Amino acid sequence: MIPSLPFLCVITDEAFCPVSLAEKALEGGAVMIQLRHKSASGNQLYFWAIEILNRCKRYNALCIINDRVDIAMASKAHGVHLGQQDMPAAVARKIMGKNSIIGISTSSIEEAIMAEKDGADYIGFGHIYPTSSKEKGYPPLGPRALQEVSKLISLPIVAIGGITINNAASLISCGTSGVAVISAVSGAVDPALATKKLVSAIKMGDS
Repeated sequence: MIPSLPFLCVITDEAFCPVSLAEKALEGGAVMIQLRHKSASGNQLYFWAIEILNRCKRYNALCIINDRVDIAMASKAHGVHLGQQDMPAAVARKIMGKNSIIGISTSSIEEAIMAEKDGADYIGFGHIYPTSSKEKGYPPLGPRALQEVSKLISLPIVAIGGITINNAASLISCGTSGVAVISAVSGAVDPALATKKLVSAIKMGDS
């Protein structure tokens, strides 16, 4: 099940130990951790996933694995987050079953609508603002795109890309169910405190 809205998802940063970062984010109030590490071996991802899942269970949070359906299933994580070039959501659903959470990255209204048709449980939508965390071949979508897509699909929408304490609240008022961040937490001097401030910000946006 998707967390109560609005919620914060913290995505691990390849420049830091994902387990340590997850621990700090959970301490700060994140309710979803996405393990993302493009260059790690399957063996390393599996052991990280187990460690993060154990911590998520202690905090009653969700552990989501980026891209890798096999790692999500082997570790018994709560779900998987798939990109547009990954396994189709419908196929992942057949493999993982109805109880697993499947998120899909989208960068257009068309992709968002297709993700809903394919049976996703939520979508990541962005990038909303300029970001240096990921290479992007298109300009920021902006808050207005969030407002448009929220009117066309019923899935929870998680905004991503360039989100900070200063702009997180305004995105919730655009119809977003939650926000996902990387550098806003991993790049902070105190990741737990940064997480706590982000959680407070998005709750203010829902008030």
